[in-house]
Amino acid sequence: MSKLYIVPTPIGNLGDMTQRAIETLKESDLILAEDTRHTQKLLNFFDIKKHLVSYHKFNEKSRSEEIINEILSEDKNVALVTDAGTPCISDPGYELVKSAREAGIEVIGLAGASAVTIALSIAGIDTYQFAFYGFMPRKKSELDEAIRKVKDNPIKTFVLYESPKRIINLVENIKKHMPNATVCVCKELTKLHENTFSGNVDSVLEQLNGHEDVERGEYVIVGYNNDYVEKEQNNSNVSIHGILFDKLIHKDYSLKEAVNEAVEEGTASKNEAYKASLEIKKFIENY
Repeated sequence: MSKLYIVPTPIGNLGDMTQRAIETLKESDLILAEDTRHTQKLLNFFDIKKHLVSYHKFNEKSRSEEIINEILSEDKNVALVTDAGTPCISDPGYELVKSAREAGIEVIGLAGASAVTIALSIAGIDTYQFAFYGFMPRKKSELDEAIRKVKDNPIKTFVLYESPKRIINLVENIKKHMPNATVCVCKELTKLHENTFSGNVDSVLEQLNGHEDVERGEYVIVGYNNDYVEKEQNNSNVSIHGILFDKLIHKDYSLKEAVNEAVEEGTASKNEAYKASLEIKKFIENY
């Protein structure tokens, strides 16, 4: 029965290519590549001679349908790779995997290189929970909004990708919104000139500004939002009922207005605030 293989490739060091990945590519009938020229160099290095087809973010939807039909009609085993790392992680692949599963095609993922997990493993930051955001928006207003969402996420460890030309700007924005954040900025992971800059966001920004090759290479940022911890601690002894009562009395809000503001502030979820408002309403009616 035909299968779709999701095959990670090295993010910089060819020694990270697994034997299973090499064998899978050799045994596949077709290899889908983000950039066929880039992948051809990898195949040549490992003496893999297979037909390559381009599969990237600009043709992902249309090409997925073609590939699924080819797998089903010709009983082919297909391997998906990207330029570096694991497909579908801030890279093309989601549409194809989704379509394959809907068509009943078995999807098999291989272990291998991923900048996300490598960065997390060396950051020295709590990794029991983390939120991955990929690349941040370029526009200032959109970037501000995106960083605010990172800040407001109760999962305090975050992972971001960034290009060398925008790394300073990104860390400056992290400092602006999360001045107490701990960050580890990883540059050129697994490559010859791999480097890390870690510590308080102020210190890391200073390190980056003093690095002569800061605008070369690719970056992964792992951070921990200490500002959210302080917010949690400051509000830990205040119930949502107390917060709503405070808005009713001191701001002369209606119960609905108090609930809406509490949700917008991130004090409580919509369901928690609504449930508390019903209990307050019942208390007021019976008082």
